[in-house]
Amino acid sequence: MATLLGIDIGGTGMKAAPVDTATGELIAPRHRILTPQPATPDAMAQVVAQLTRHFDWTGEVGAAFPAVVKGGVARTAANIDPAWIGTDVADTFARTSGCDVTVVNDADAAGVAEMEFGAGKGRAGVVLMVTLGTGIGTAVFFDGVLIPNTELGHLRMGKRDAETRTSDAVRQRLGLSWAKWARRLDAYLLELERLLWPDLFILGGGVSKRHDRFVPRLTTHAEVVPAKLLNEAGIVGAALGAQKAAGTGATVHHAATQPPPATGPSGPR
Repeated sequence: MATLLGIDIGGTGMKAAPVDTATGELIAPRHRILTPQPATPDAMAQVVAQLTRHFDWTGEVGAAFPAVVKGGVARTAANIDPAWIGTDVADTFARTSGCDVTVVNDADAAGVAEMEFGAGKGRAGVVLMVTLGTGIGTAVFFDGVLIPNTELGHLRMGKRDAETRTSDAVRQRLGLSWAKWARRLDAYLLELERLLWPDLFILGGGVSKRHDRFVPRLTTHAEVVPAKLLNEAGIVGAALGAQKAAGTGATVHHAATQPPPATGPSGPR
C-alpha cells in the first residue's frame, strides 16, 4: 500500500489526510485548519507545517493549491494573497514542513481523483470537473487525459468573472435560494457547454453534498453528476499528484537542507 499525505488548500480552509493511493481512501480522519487571513506565503506555509505535524508525517506530501502551478511555481493567485504570484509554492512548503512536496492546481487534483476513483472512472470523451467553493475551479479531461491549469472559473459572464456570480461562497453571502443559485449555475454551465461540449459535468466542492437541491434544475445537454468523493477529492488528488511526480521524475521539492524532523515513521502513527 502506497500512503501519501494529501493537503487540499482553499481560500477558506486547509485540510489534510493520509491517503491510500491504491484505493483513494483516507486512512485517518482529515484535519482542517482555517486558511489564515491574509493568506500570505509565510502564513500558509506555517499551516502546512501544522498539518504535517498533526499526522507526525515525514514522507511524501502532495498539495492541491488554488492557482495555476507550473514547475511548483504559482502563476496566479485565486482567493489568496497576490504575493503568491511568482513564488515557488512547493519549495516554500518543503522548507517549513521538512517534507518532500509536490504542488498541483486544486481543481486538477479534484478532477484526477474523480477520474481515478469517482464519478469519472471509466468515462471517455470530454469530462469537465467544476469545483464550487470559495471560487470556481475547473479541470478538463479528454479520454481520461488531463489538460492542466484550465481556469474557466474566470470565464467572463457579462462584465464579471463567473466565480464572482456563481461560486458557493456567493450563494451563501447573498443568501440565494437553491432555485436562484441554480439559475446562475445553469447559465455558467451552458456557457461552458457552448464552448467545449463536454460529455459529462462533475460538480465538486462542499456544496456537492446538497446536489439534490440544484442538479435537477440544470438544463445542459451533457449529463451532470455530483463528485463521488465529495469534498475529499482534492486531498486524494493531491496525494495522487505526488505519487505520479515521484514516479516520473517531475518537479518534487525536497527538504534536504532542513534539519531532520523529530523521530517518527514516514506516515501516520
